[in-house]
Amino acid sequence: MIQRRVTSAALLAVVVMTIGCDQVSKDLARIHLMGGPRLSWLGDSIRFVYAENSGGFLSLGAGLPAGVQMALFSLGTAIIVAACSVAIARHRSLTPSVLGLTLVAAGGLSNLADGIAYDSVEDVLNLGIGALRAGLFNVADVAILCGIALVVLGGTSFGTDRRAA
Repeated sequence: MIQRRVTSAALLAVVVMTIGCDQVSKDLARIHLMGGPRLSWLGDSIRFVYAENSGGFLSLGAGLPAGVQMALFSLGTAIIVAACSVAIARHRSLTPSVLGLTLVAAGGLSNLADGIAYDSVEDVLNLGIGALRAGLFNVADVAILCGIALVVLGGTSFGTDRRAA
């Protein structure tokens, strides 16, 4: 019972910190970058740029009609967050896969909140060397990608109920 509470508290802390860091970074971007020049460090390997993304990951679907975007991104994200939450609740121990699903859910919730509040998500970070550059992304996107990596590398089967032990 105590282990379950500690695990729940740790996962809740991950959610709060992920959403908090993402929202603070987006607020800072709105204050310091919106309408201004990009900031660049390490020979332009790291760029901070303000961009509003009405689509999904790497602006996929940004050109779709508003109703289709809403269905794909808001409802789709809500379904993924709910599915992650159910899978997390079914497991008693803190495994890499459970931590990964928690990061996916937290990043999804933070981006979903922006999509609802602003009709877009702020992307602020771009990494690269010379012409080889990643797309614009935010802290929530990093959490989602790290979470997916943990799930894949963790190898835990979420089709099995781990409560019976």
